[in-house]
Amino acid sequence: MFDRIKEDINSVFSRDPAARNFWEVLFNSPGLHALWCYRLNNKLWRSGWFFLARTCSTIARWLTGIEIHPGATIGRRCFIDHGMGVVIGETAEIGDDVTLYHGVTLGGTSWQAGKRHPTLRDNVVVGAGAQILGPIEIGQGAKVGSNSVVVKNVPSQATVVGIPGRIVKEAQPVNEADIQASRQRAAIAEKYGFDAYAVSTDNPDPVANSIGRMLDHIHLLDAKINEMSSALNTLGANVCEEQLPALNLDDEDFCNAERMAKKQRQQDINQFDPEI
Repeated sequence: MFDRIKEDINSVFSRDPAARNFWEVLFNSPGLHALWCYRLNNKLWRSGWFFLARTCSTIARWLTGIEIHPGATIGRRCFIDHGMGVVIGETAEIGDDVTLYHGVTLGGTSWQAGKRHPTLRDNVVVGAGAQILGPIEIGQGAKVGSNSVVVKNVPSQATVVGIPGRIVKEAQPVNEADIQASRQRAAIAEKYGFDAYAVSTDNPDPVANSIGRMLDHIHLLDAKINEMSSALNTLGANVCEEQLPALNLDDEDFCNAERMAKKQRQQDINQFDPEI
């Protein structure tokens, strides 16, 4: 038992930079207290002491602000950060090393008996206020964004955001084309001194990723047109080989966005306090 308690406390240190020492975590972590109460209540529940288990879980909810049904299944090193408003339903299943932030609900969408709550595999991270509803499965290592509402299965290593939840990042095998595209984007960002389209390998914005793919397509078309022009001129045609006009790096609309944003922020400040 003491080894399990020590393991839980160490899991807090590994995921909470605000944790300073053993005693602070022991006495001031409602997520830990809720999990320890749950384990006791779960044993009572499995032994058939349903009323006592539910009563003790209600007391634990009063004390911690976290509601965990004693019939739920929770693995090792689960970390509930802040915790207030977390609700975990009766048939919910949580794997090892899962992280839940405040306001998370693992709820059901049906009043029918049986499996009606979600299953979270190992290393899942669920952001504050997220709602995961129904007998769905969140794959290993997946991440659910804050305030998302997830009602469908999520594959392993994916990132889900929005209402309803949509996958904005999914684990994909790395191939030579992806590597080359990433190098081209890095070269463009280095040439102009910044990443004009905020496209990076870990960017969760689906719009930015779509723009990045369009840019890859445009650069590929430019290269092919240049090759075709050279080949036609070699055969005697008179195809213009002039390069496209260079981008005007002094154009405020293109690369001086930081200065424009600063100007806009100053205007916003002056609107509220002209003396600043």
